[in-house]
Amino acid sequence: MRVEPIEIDEWESVLPDAGFEVFHAPAALEVLGEHVDGDLRLFAGYKGDQPVGLMPVVVAERLFSTLVFSPPPGMSVSRLGPVLMPQSPKRRKQEKVNRRFTEAVLEEIESDSPLELFRMICNTTYADPRPFRWQDFDLGTQFTYQLDLAGRDPESVRKDFSKSLRRDVRDAEDLDVTVERGDRNDARAIYEQTRARYEEQGRNYPLSWAYVSDLVASLLETGRARIYVARDASGQFLTGITVLYSNDAAYFWQGGTRTVHDGVGLNSLLHWRIIEDIIDDPPRESVTTYDLMGANTERLCQYKSKFGAELVPYYVVESGGRTMALAKKTYQALVR
Repeated sequence: MRVEPIEIDEWESVLPDAGFEVFHAPAALEVLGEHVDGDLRLFAGYKGDQPVGLMPVVVAERLFSTLVFSPPPGMSVSRLGPVLMPQSPKRRKQEKVNRRFTEAVLEEIESDSPLELFRMICNTTYADPRPFRWQDFDLGTQFTYQLDLAGRDPESVRKDFSKSLRRDVRDAEDLDVTVERGDRNDARAIYEQTRARYEEQGRNYPLSWAYVSDLVASLLETGRARIYVARDASGQFLTGITVLYSNDAAYFWQGGTRTVHDGVGLNSLLHWRIIEDIIDDPPRESVTTYDLMGANTERLCQYKSKFGAELVPYYVVESGGRTMALAKKTYQALVR
């Protein structure tokens, strides 16, 4: 097994057709690299000339130590971590590749200075994080809701909604409100509305408009973003959602701020229009899943569970006994 750093062009050439998330896409990684506080490094594992795994990390060098994140905190990237290429159907060979790739990546990362803090939130297709545990890292499990829309029609999907969610969509459809796809100006309106909501709650919104603008522009250009907006009868912006796309899934990324118009909430109608488009007019035919992004906050789960989506686990890998208390405090400061 040979692991080496690669450039974005090579990353694009070896990225598989499926099994990765939107922030693994070159168009997203390039923007991350420009805005993140650290050094974006892309690693590829090869068995001979055949690529077997990919791993993007952000490395923050500190005095005599190294902090490594995948994804970087404070950038609204929910999951990243390794991507393993389709391999032999035999379990033994799959596990061997995974184990050797993990060992080689960690060795490459630690080659410059001691690894003080490592934190990785894996994508949902990375199903075997045990090699990290065998390297003395801690493992945790988190969850998201994913709605499988493959081979389904809108009516059957809507029937699986909870009764209250169907009512919310129906009530919003009766309003003099339109939902349409917008542009970067609408993405700015969604950003400002989201930031204002954070401020109302006494929280700091971590994303700059420069970062969001660059990311949305890059992903719009490559067919990996859509902006959905709700407007009143006069065309005035009411609310919206920015959706990002991998080859497999659509991701609820930004927006969805609770908005009531004429006594009726609009978020459910926005989600419904997104779902309809995934079924009838996706940005690429391989997109068949809507990821509602996160099932780890009880208050939000009470709403997201109404869509009839599947609860899907993903893994968090974090340095354990090898981590100094100062490094933990550094990470907590970064994510606030």
